[in-house]
Amino acid sequence: MIQRIQSIFLAICSLGFGSHFFTNLAVSTESIPVLMADKVYEIQDHILLIILTVLGIIISFGAIFLFNNRLLQQKLSIFTIILSILVPIAAFILIYTEKTNEGNLQSIDDSLGLYLCLIPVIFGLLAYKSIGKDEKLVRSMDRLR
Repeated sequence: MIQRIQSIFLAICSLGFGSHFFTNLAVSTESIPVLMADKVYEIQDHILLIILTVLGIIISFGAIFLFNNRLLQQKLSIFTIILSILVPIAAFILIYTEKTNEGNLQSIDDSLGLYLCLIPVIFGLLAYKSIGKDEKLVRSMDRLR
């Protein structure tokens, strides 16, 4: 049943991950040689952030087509939630370790991309709940037969 509400939630979750490629995570008034040479910190500045984001897109979009295996779909929605939490944590750790080698952290301001990580978390949780409701409904129908 691909037309269920969790498919929409997982698609929005996938779009939330994809939106990271079009927004900045942070901006700075001074350049940091490795990560922020252009004074803008983006997902594309480190390979780990790209891998986590692309993995989140693939898993959340792929989970849409696992409507026959709802338990696996539920596990994958939890995994997308974990990935969406790991992206800003990894971004913060990368910039913190690089900046402490250079100097102070006061010249870095957060941007919209840092808060876009909430979209996959929220819609991943909604998808998880909706998949659980479907599983409960199917089990109750099996009981009636």
